[in-house]
Amino acid sequence: MEKRVEIERSIIKKYKKTIWHRFIGGCKDYGLIRAGDKIAVCISGGKDSFLLAKCMQQLQKHSDVPFELEFLCMDPGYRPENRAMIEHNAEIMGIPLHIFQTEIFDTVVNIEQSPCYLCARMRRGYLYKNAQELGCNKIALGHHFDDIVETTLMSMLWGAEVKTMMPKLHSTNYAGMELIRPLCLVRETDILAWKRYNGLTFLQCACRFTERESEEEMRGARSETKALIAALRRTNPQADVNIFRSMQNVNLNMALGWTHNGKSHSFLDEYDCEVPQTEL
Repeated sequence: MEKRVEIERSIIKKYKKTIWHRFIGGCKDYGLIRAGDKIAVCISGGKDSFLLAKCMQQLQKHSDVPFELEFLCMDPGYRPENRAMIEHNAEIMGIPLHIFQTEIFDTVVNIEQSPCYLCARMRRGYLYKNAQELGCNKIALGHHFDDIVETTLMSMLWGAEVKTMMPKLHSTNYAGMELIRPLCLVRETDILAWKRYNGLTFLQCACRFTERESEEEMRGARSETKALIAALRRTNPQADVNIFRSMQNVNLNMALGWTHNGKSHSFLDEYDCEVPQTEL
């Protein structure tokens, strides 16, 4: 009980500016929570999702907007010690978990082509399905500011496409369901600081696929992108912020092409009809 209170107090006191205010700001800026919502906060076992759960609990306690919460944890085939760690953290943090079992790890472990992509899609589907069964209309995921910035840059460098991780999305496969990311303005460094301050230990990665690979083999696009952003920030401390803001300042007059609602467009479509643009 005492540990839970200390953890909660740290969010709204010590990390008021860096975590609490940014969490509240993300919820307000993007209209993530509305009166009457029933939100399934999805717990993976890592630092981000557990912090999200505590922030959502505190918001529900202090907010004038009435909403309900469920705390949903999917066991995709964790080792017993990893599941025990999740259950222990939920207990000391005062989070009432609904845990459900799947066999996702067994399904994807022997797949050679894009096992992580398939695993992510299957996990998301199971979360939507079980959230709906609990009467929820939204699922909340623990993606933070750095995840969004890295995804934006990855889509350009590896996917040849400009797109980002949206603060909220309507589900295309589960009618009436929505995905929200309330930590979208919270930095990973501040989450790590909160974790260390409270002496908490969370799962890093419990995937069976990564367990059998060396660190070098599993670096992948995201870790390389993270290193690139860190290098850019050494000469331009605002580099990551500017990447984030650029996705809110897209100038279609200076874009070669874009896609909207599945339809591709080119600047050539109306080129001869436009007023001449200022040259760069």
